[in-house]
Amino acid sequence: MIGVGHLGRHHARILAGLDGVELTAVVDADPARADEVATAFQTWNCREQSQLAGKIDAAVVAVPTDAHAEVALPLLRSGVHTLIEKPIAGSVEDADALLAASAASGATLAVGHSERFNPAVIAALPLITTPGFVEVHRLGTNSGRSLDIDVVFDLMIHDLDVLLATVGAEVVHIEAVGVPVLTNRVDIANARLKFENGCIANLTASRISREPVRKVRFFQPHSYVSIDYASKELEVWRLQVGEGGAAIGGGKMEVPQEEPLKLELQDFVQAVRSKQAPRVTGRDGRRALELAQRITDCIKGGS
Repeated sequence: MIGVGHLGRHHARILAGLDGVELTAVVDADPARADEVATAFQTWNCREQSQLAGKIDAAVVAVPTDAHAEVALPLLRSGVHTLIEKPIAGSVEDADALLAASAASGATLAVGHSERFNPAVIAALPLITTPGFVEVHRLGTNSGRSLDIDVVFDLMIHDLDVLLATVGAEVVHIEAVGVPVLTNRVDIANARLKFENGCIANLTASRISREPVRKVRFFQPHSYVSIDYASKELEVWRLQVGEGGAAIGGGKMEVPQEEPLKLELQDFVQAVRSKQAPRVTGRDGRRALELAQRITDCIKGGS
């Protein structure tokens, strides 16, 4: 486990308890933090990443975004299967280098877009067929984390990945606005995306909200699907036509209350063992990153 800050600690906790998995070591730039996590999960506090050579099969990287490529490239080049927290890298060029390294060595490359492992999303996927309009709100309070990147890369990218996985078409037009409020980075952003198949998605992401909100609604012919990521709740409403006329019926669907991060790590481990692709591949991570970059360029007035 490389990087044991807020999210890395949770990765370490889950990895330490997974059947058939040994948490061999933790690595972190902060020795005291690494000591604390290593002690908590009875593992080795490895001071230098280079000391891991030949001692591990797989690694999870949860360091600051700008360091993703620097940390993950040596792992992938040496054949170590690697899961990188989202976004996959700080630039599309770095993402391409990671993909190339994975392809050359045969090492699995997965990306930590955890909302794809949200039980409500998993349950909703078979129900989302031909969305015509999608509305997304991801509003977070200021946590003090990930302030080195714009909110598009920090929060909105979760929903961009889900959209690319569900709409099934490329984005052909973008309108976007965003402003810095508490930092010198964009803290709140709105994007309107038009897909090649005609679907429109409207996304708002903020890290300055007073109340956290993480919801998405898919509207399609004769039905709509509503997901609350935070509560892991799914609602499905459909047009029902009977003798008395047409009406809207539906409600909450039963969803298993499982931890998305645990499902993500189980999927990664299974992908390594089976030599099959993980649910969120490196290429998926690159697509989400590229779209986030296009939105950011639009906000800044670029092409």
